[in-house]
Amino acid sequence: MEVSKTKSSFYRRLYVAWLIDSQTASSVPALTEVTGMPRRTAQDTIAALADLDIICEFEQQDGARNHAGRYLIRSWGPVDKAWVGGHLVQIKQVLGYP
Repeated sequence: MEVSKTKSSFYRRLYVAWLIDSQTASSVPALTEVTGMPRRTAQDTIAALADLDIICEFEQQDGARNHAGRYLIRSWGPVDKAWVGGHLVQIKQVLGYP
């Protein structure tokens, strides 16, 4: 099944937001480990969440150096978080993620 770049990009953003919000993977290294996506793709996807009005912020770990910390979803904006959770299997299948 051929999936458009628009759909795969949209699903990737939803999945990354879900992983961050569920604290399954709330850092770039954790995202690359869980999804297998390259580091740059993970970073670009986090930055692109704002295009969907999903507010994602980095929280620096107290006393840590070198940007150690985690990402947090502050608001899902117009996206229905429950829909994403209910369609995780489909989203992962479209993206080819484990």
